[in-house]
Amino acid sequence: MALGNLDERYVNFYTDFAFKKLFGTEVNKDLLISFLNSMFDGKEVIRDLTYLNNEQLGTGELDRKAVFDVYCENEKGEKFLVEMQKAEQQFFKDRSVFYSTFPIRDQAIRGNSWDYNLKTVYTIGILNFCFDDTDPEYFHHEVKLVDTKTGKVFYDKLVYVYLEMPKFTKTESELVTLFDKWLYAIRHLATLFERPAALQEKVFQRLFEVAEIAKFNRQDRIGYEESLKIYRDWYSIMTTAEKKGLDRGFEKGMKKGMREGMKEGMREGMEKGMKEGLEKGLKEGMKEGMEKGRFEEKRTIAMSMLHMGITAEQISVATGLTIEDIKNME
Repeated sequence: MALGNLDERYVNFYTDFAFKKLFGTEVNKDLLISFLNSMFDGKEVIRDLTYLNNEQLGTGELDRKAVFDVYCENEKGEKFLVEMQKAEQQFFKDRSVFYSTFPIRDQAIRGNSWDYNLKTVYTIGILNFCFDDTDPEYFHHEVKLVDTKTGKVFYDKLVYVYLEMPKFTKTESELVTLFDKWLYAIRHLATLFERPAALQEKVFQRLFEVAEIAKFNRQDRIGYEESLKIYRDWYSIMTTAEKKGLDRGFEKGMKKGMREGMKEGMREGMEKGMKEGLEKGLKEGMKEGMEKGRFEEKRTIAMSMLHMGITAEQISVATGLTIEDIKNME
């Protein structure tokens, strides 16, 4: 297989190959330790990690298995599942909960002496999508079991952390904490051509050395190119689907708008027509009624004048009735 020409200097973190190389290998575990410690910001301090088998089987032959991106434990026996997700899945939260059941179950000790004392399980998702549109700045979600009445944490040994990376928009000059710097490096790694001035810590020197494509051996280069092709194909499919969805949505919206507009126009037209027709009818009716009333009044006067012996010609002059109308009264 011939090696292609890549324009990027550093790997795309969101490819499976890059994620596992940077965070999922024993030789580079110092990178993952630094990232996790920066995320916990002193609430949890990890000194060492041991990588565990990332393929977990159920208790029976027919049980569904789970394959983790990265599965490890620290020196206290606490378990860490670290997942990278390129696109939103319909039940990705359910998937996180399902995956967390494996390291919980694996802690069970066979025999009658186990007291159910569990070690903490952390499930960490680095997401290249957003699932919460209510707040454009709230990207770091930490979820625990809480009492819904008091809001207090009920159980703190099961922790889900979700990082909505598209919401992290800090520029290099805005980076303050080590966690800020890690998120910036993860999001922009593939677009950088040199290590940013703000990322001068020793751990980032290691990161950029490990992530430099030119330093890959042939096998790693082939593996990365295949992973990058999958990522680009996925990105193209998602972009096309999104565009088609927008186009269909626009077309559907236009059609609906036209239908609603026509309905509204017809309704307004009918209302306006009925109103104008009623007004016109009332005016014409009143006019016709008044004219008819005046004619009857003239007829009454003319009849009286005829009985008085006044000639038809004189009555016509006095009332405005025609001589023919007057003669028909006789």
